[in-house]
Amino acid sequence: MTENLHDVTDEHVISCEGGKLAVEFKIPASSDFFDGHFPSYKLLPAVGQFELVTRFSEKYLHTKRCVQRIKRMKFTAMIRPETELLLEVTLHPEKNTASFVLSDAKTKALYSSGSFEAAEKTA
Repeated sequence: MTENLHDVTDEHVISCEGGKLAVEFKIPASSDFFDGHFPSYKLLPAVGQFELVTRFSEKYLHTKRCVQRIKRMKFTAMIRPETELLLEVTLHPEKNTASFVLSDAKTKALYSSGSFEAAEKTA
């Protein structure tokens, strides 16, 4: 069995309070997120972007990692290895959803955004 190398580096929480998260990080070129997507021009696939959203939502906002329904997702630009990313997630408990924006930490260029069901973890 191979090790899961869906690693990130330079993870830094900007803020996490009141159901809102802002976290910066990079995905190294060595990450298996980039395997086969594409050998000569590596890109972070959409499924990898959403994996990061649910990973950080679970870690910092204590939502369930397993998402029952994605309400909306939009991918507007390609993410290359070593890009400094900013993920912002906002919980909407009255709707049992969360919304997210994934952008460039330096330029603020938008990479993806969306919303999904976000149930809280039970003890």
